[in-house]
Amino acid sequence: MSAIRLLIVDDHPIVRDGLRSLFSGDPDFVVVGEAGDGAEAVRLARSTEVDVILMDLRMPGMGGVEAITALRDHPARVLVLTTYDTDRDVLPALDAGATGYLLKDAPRDELVRAVRAAHAGRSVLAPSVASALIGRVSGGQEALSPRELEVLRLVADGATNQLAARRLLISETTIKTHLLHIYTKLGVRDRASAVAVAYKRGLLE
Repeated sequence: MSAIRLLIVDDHPIVRDGLRSLFSGDPDFVVVGEAGDGAEAVRLARSTEVDVILMDLRMPGMGGVEAITALRDHPARVLVLTTYDTDRDVLPALDAGATGYLLKDAPRDELVRAVRAAHAGRSVLAPSVASALIGRVSGGQEALSPRELEVLRLVADGATNQLAARRLLISETTIKTHLLHIYTKLGVRDRASAVAVAYKRGLLE
């Protein structure tokens, strides 16, 4: 069986060095390239034979999700390796085509197993990510629409319904309707709870 060819993508050189050292010591793996941003990752993936791409998400220039989307038709599997496990990071990455999602605090053995699994086409999720996704499915939660997010951001900034309506050039009644939809989707009953839950889930910065 030939070694699994890895491309390491992270904007921090120390992280890349650590991952390269980790896998270079195992004859079952070979690091064929490193990239510091998404654009470089796409270029290398298309010019090098790669089996699995270890992809960070938040990087300057082209981020991980954009790179995953650009490589959707590439045969390599993409395993996200990041420090973030909020909905606004996890869901876009998986929707873009990532095979797995792991956090950087994962033990060495878990990371190695995850790369093997990704190479075999099996989905691998960090426990916290898996729990969040299961919670969303079991709770029947829908994602907020772009307009609902706009309303929620204004509410988080302290805007009244009247002010939010003026800012978005819509009626107060429409604002109230959006808020009711937001409460339902987030499983809350009031504005304060909606904002608190949204921050917790990473929907607001």
